[in-house]
Amino acid sequence: MNKVHLVSVILLFLSLPLAAQETVAINPASTGDASNDRTLLPQHWFRGYTQFEGAPPTNEPDLGRCAPVALRAGASSTCTAYARYMVGGYLEIQPLGRTPLRHLFLFYEPRVSLGRNVPQHLYTASFAPMAYDRAMGIGFDLPRNLEVRILQHRVDWLGRYRRDLGAADLGKNGPYGLYTTIGLRWYFGGYGRAHGAAY
Repeated sequence: MNKVHLVSVILLFLSLPLAAQETVAINPASTGDASNDRTLLPQHWFRGYTQFEGAPPTNEPDLGRCAPVALRAGASSTCTAYARYMVGGYLEIQPLGRTPLRHLFLFYEPRVSLGRNVPQHLYTASFAPMAYDRAMGIGFDLPRNLEVRILQHRVDWLGRYRRDLGAADLGKNGPYGLYTTIGLRWYFGGYGRAHGAAY
């Protein structure tokens, strides 16, 4: 991923709140407005959030790339895969409003890690790109506040992290590797999905 693509991804997720619709579900039957229940692109078909996180010194997220020997090397370590900032979000698309397929949705959850730090030795405010981590998949709402999700996770290392980082480098296949899961999610305590299409 080149720098232009990285900047484009970051700007996209920072601008989503400006383009997104309100995410509170409206029951067309209760309002008497049948136009809210369109077959294609119903109200609230596109929703999500964006977020920016910054970690204070001594709390940098460990991307699982550097062995403890990096800490012993101190500020001279070439393995500096400890993030300072993370930009990410969640995007969900539910294009159909009628038929049983109204319960089907697609989702995308990206995160870009930025920084260049070695805990206890090197603390910088660098925005150097480190990793582009994302999960995407398909889900289906089920009765009783359940949903099933099929998710694929992948990470691409960015900038200098695409290369070997020296003796402390554990490689690119750590906890941020490629995997697929099938999951069941249950909402409880009044917390539920924004679209909440009734069965």
